[in-house]
Order: sequence, then C-alpha cells, then structure tokens
Amino acid sequence: MGTVDYYAALAHRDRTFRGRGLADDPDRTLTFSDGNQTVKLASLGFLHYTVVSLGTPNVTFLVALDTGSDLFWVPCDCISCAPTSSSRYSYNLEFSIYSPNSSSTSSRVSCNNSLCEGKSKCVDSRGCPYNIAYVSADTSSSGFLVKDVMYLTPEDGKHDIVAAQITFGCGQVQTGSFLGAAAPNGLFGLGMEKISVPSVLSAAGLTPNSFSMCFGHDDIGRITFGDKGSPDQDETPFNLRQFHSTYNVTVTGIRVGGSLIDTSFHSIIDSGTSFTYLADPAYTLLSESFQSQVLDTRRPSDERIPFEYCYSMSSNQNTSLIPRLSLTMKGGAAYSVYDPIIVISIQSELLYCLAIVKSRDISIIGQNFMTGNRIVFDREKMVLGWKQSDCYSSEDSSNTLPINPHKNTTAEPPSVPIGPGKYSPEATKETGNRGTQGSVVPLANHSPLSISRLSQAKIFLMLCIFYLAIL
Repeated sequence: MGTVDYYAALAHRDRTFRGRGLADDPDRTLTFSDGNQTVKLASLGFLHYTVVSLGTPNVTFLVALDTGSDLFWVPCDCISCAPTSSSRYSYNLEFSIYSPNSSSTSSRVSCNNSLCEGKSKCVDSRGCPYNIAYVSADTSSSGFLVKDVMYLTPEDGKHDIVAAQITFGCGQVQTGSFLGAAAPNGLFGLGMEKISVPSVLSAAGLTPNSFSMCFGHDDIGRITFGDKGSPDQDETPFNLRQFHSTYNVTVTGIRVGGSLIDTSFHSIIDSGTSFTYLADPAYTLLSESFQSQVLDTRRPSDERIPFEYCYSMSSNQNTSLIPRLSLTMKGGAAYSVYDPIIVISIQSELLYCLAIVKSRDISIIGQNFMTGNRIVFDREKMVLGWKQSDCYSSEDSSNTLPINPHKNTTAEPPSVPIGPGKYSPEATKETGNRGTQGSVVPLANHSPLSISRLSQAKIFLMLCIFYLAIL
C-alpha cells in the first residue's frame, strides 16, 4: 500500500465499457468499476479514498468518501484547483482534471432540472451553478452541475460494466483544505439528498436505496451500493429532520471498561470527519471515566495535539492496556469501538491519546470510530446497521488486490492493547467540516498486539526511517 504499483493496480484495469440495466434484479449490488477498494491516505486528511471512473473516454479520480455531504464533485475546467502532481501528497500521485468538452457523454444540467438548487443564479447557456461552503474556514467548492456516466460493476461479477447516468459538480474553484490537505481530486458525497449518488442510483432502479461501507484495521476498506446488510446485524433508527436530513442517530449510553455512563445525545455518522467529536456532557463523562481506568501517566496538554487525554507509554510494564469502549444506541444495541486511541510521536517519545475531540455543540461519530465494522446506511428502512467485519470475509465478497488484512474475530473488544501500526501523518478535521486543522504524527492502532519496550524502539526506528525517506 502506498507504492506506485499499488495505485496502478487500483486505478488502471482493462475494461470494455458496455452499459447494461439491472432492473431485472432489484437486489443486485454495485461498486466502482476500478475495484471495490477504499484506501485511507494519511497525507490526504486521514480520510478513505476510492477510484471513480467518469466520462467517455473514461477518466479516473481519487475521491474522498463523505457521508456528511451530498454533492459529488471533481476538479473540472479549473480556475483554482489543487495541483495535479505534487510532492506534498507523500505518494507519487498524478491527479486527473475533468472537462465536459472532452467527454462525448457529458451534458450540462439545465436551470429547470429538479436537481438544480441555484435557479436564481442560473443562466441556461451556462447551466446550473453550485457553490458549497464547508465549516472549515475558507473551504469551499463552486462550479456548475453536469451529467455524465459513472462506471460501476455488479458485485457478483456476472454482468458487464454498468454505465450509470449521474449528476455531479464540475468544480472550477476550490478553496481552503481542498487545495491539498484533503480531497484534492474530488469529494464523493454520500448523503441523503436526491443529488447524492446513492439517491440517483436508487431513483434509476439500478440498486436498492441503501449502501454499506467497511473500513478495515489495515486502512483498506470497501463500499457497496444497494447493500442492505445481513439479518443478524444490529440497527438503530435515523433521526430525520424536515430540512437537509443527515445520518443522525441517538446514543443512549456509553460503556468504558466496566463503567456504564448514563447519558443521551444525538450524533452524525460522518466518514468525511477523521476523528470523533463529542459535546458536553458526553465528552467529559467519557473522558474522565477513561482517565480513571488508565494506569499510565497522563501528559500535560500540548497545543500541537487536538486530543486532551494523552498518556506516556508505560516504561515499568511490558504493555499499556486501555479500557474497551462501546456506545449504546437507541433500541438497545451496543456499537463497539475498535480503534478508540491513536499513537503519536512527540520529540522522540511515544504517546497514546483518546482519539476524541471536544466539540462546542454537535457530536460526530467520525471515521476512526467506524473502523472494524461493516456499516449499512439503509435509506429505505431509515436505519443504521452495523456488524463487526474484517471487510474481507465471504459475505463481503473477495478482494482482488494482493493485500494481507489483519483479521479480528473477537466478538466483543477486550481491553485494547496498544499495538504497532503504520505511520500516519494527519491533520485533524474541524467539527463537521471537510477540511483539516493542525498536525500530529500518529501510528494507528491497527493490530491487537501489545506494545513492549522493544516494540517501542522498533516503532521509533520506523519513524526515523520514514522521516529520512520523505526528506
């Protein structure tokens, strides 16, 4: 992962594109034609990305997956976009730029189209404009809406490539975090509104109105359109609002180790947010309970680190253990959190932090709390479903890339031993935005291996080697 060969295998496949309807099988599931793989890229905002093919001839884009927004947009006929190739990305990536004039299947969305929300500023000769401002300061995307084909493939592998007509944004001007820190090659909105790709696929009769995402402990994941999950998954209902519905759920309690916290709050499920954000009183109650059960020494606050509860690696014990963490959802089901901490290197010292950021108002279950679960966004039943998954089991279908995932078969997460993982430079996202703020240097907690003093030395050596490589 992270090599030129890996991304070449992910993005470039010989395909014969022939559109084919699937109305004869409404339960068919679809995924992207370039492979059902998502990859968490540390240098690009610590978010999960996948490869999407658009237009005729097809052009591929590395887009960030975001359940917290609706519009899918890519850089297009650019006035101000992220560089197409830059050493800042840490990987040897070459990004594409979309142009309606270069695709024989492209057309502009007219002012009277039901998906055009910018009718007041719409001029038919130029098509429907869009302008989306995100919470992060000065982060936005603007341009006009286009319709073109996006290439998908059935999960069963028994049909040809599907050329699905979708509406997306021709992003001519990006600002803020979109200029390099996060989603420089496009943002794939997966929200509930009718312009999102899951809504369009369902409205066209190509898939059921549901999709699933699974983020593995090895930073590789999957996304499947039309997936309604399994009969034995846990579920909780969405809280629907009259205007601009989001994937909002109710948490009715928190379990930290052996302690049960009686609290209730609403939270958005947002794959476009790197870490989890909690508002008080839930944040303080959870953090203080965590603090009371951790044996290692808590470090003083550091303005460079967005997390308040950080601890030095144990020097007197062979391992540092943290208490297990789960959320009780409305309806009574427990949502287990498999990656509640993150390991950070600060001035040759290794720390681990409770990877939750204090929020002033809104609570968000971010990507780090989604790891280890196959999460189903069922928009027909209006429920969130989840089940522990390694993302590679037979029910999730096979992986086509040569990867060796770490498998975790524990039904309930025990007290979590801190284990060595891959180096993951990260810039933490602000509450509810699509961008980033600040920088830390984490080692993600991917494997259930205890970290000994010898392991700590190995990790530090790995960090040194990586620093030398990027210099």
